[in-house]
Amino acid sequence: MSKFLDDIPKDLKSEIKKKNQPDWISPMLATLTDKHFSDKDWIYERKLDGERCLVFKKGKEVKLMSRNKKKLNKIYPELSEALGNQKYDFIADGEIVAFENNKTSFSKLQQRMHDKGKNSGSKIKVFYYIFDILHIDDYAISKIPLKERKKILYKAIKFNDPIRYSAHIAEDGEAYYKEACQKGWEGVIAKDALANYVHSRSKKWLKFKCETKQELVIAGYTDPQGERIGFGALLIGFYKNKKLQYAGKVGTGFSDKVLEELYAKMKKREIDTNPFEQQDIKVKNAHWIKPELVGAFKFTEWTNDNRLRHPSFQGLRHDKDAKEVVKEKA
Repeated sequence: MSKFLDDIPKDLKSEIKKKNQPDWISPMLATLTDKHFSDKDWIYERKLDGERCLVFKKGKEVKLMSRNKKKLNKIYPELSEALGNQKYDFIADGEIVAFENNKTSFSKLQQRMHDKGKNSGSKIKVFYYIFDILHIDDYAISKIPLKERKKILYKAIKFNDPIRYSAHIAEDGEAYYKEACQKGWEGVIAKDALANYVHSRSKKWLKFKCETKQELVIAGYTDPQGERIGFGALLIGFYKNKKLQYAGKVGTGFSDKVLEELYAKMKKREIDTNPFEQQDIKVKNAHWIKPELVGAFKFTEWTNDNRLRHPSFQGLRHDKDAKEVVKEKA
């Protein structure tokens, strides 16, 4: 058995299985809640505004995989190189981020995604924060408690930039959430320290959000007005009972570069028919597109008729399929 497992309590060792490293595992996903709490059996991590990434390292081979199974090595070659230099084989879970001052910024990361890595001359640094480890050497450890996995993670991985350990605090979740919001962070992830890792959304991981954000499907756009280039506003929605629901228009949050690039992507996807379940949408100069693109949006609240209030575009998400996008409810 791997030396990293020597200190695991005897009653947990039966949950550790010798197993060849799989090619893929589905990530564990957190559930949104508005009930913030403190608990001695839970840990609390900073919620990072980046791109979820699973790492599969076997020998010198490293695969960086998004949550929808897209390989990210070419976009983040410095992360691939740093992880390839690690001594042990493992599967790890974490988040790729870029910083704007001292805050993680998905908009900044979006710019980096377009740069396609350091070989293109990108000046935007990225970091990989690892918060879980699921496989070490030839052993699957996802069924042992999170607190034991975090101990193994800290010992097994050599943490030097751009690879960072996702630190946590214990017990005092309410104070940490208050601190997070005061610092302008996105929020906190609360995790049951005694829970195993499951490959689905779970209430053993909870999101305490400071800002209202979520992913939505882009299914249309309007013509630009005045001197604006590209398009005027995005027409967005979410799925409910497998049907696309209209959530309104978004006309802010775009640089000229984003207006041009996003317009080109949408132009290729134009269709003649309205893809929303609501066929009576009254929008002037509307163009409909195949509902394939997913964007990240910030807004103040949902209205009673499922529209976003004061929405702003943050960037495209490449790590989530459009059919997965539903309205998040606490």
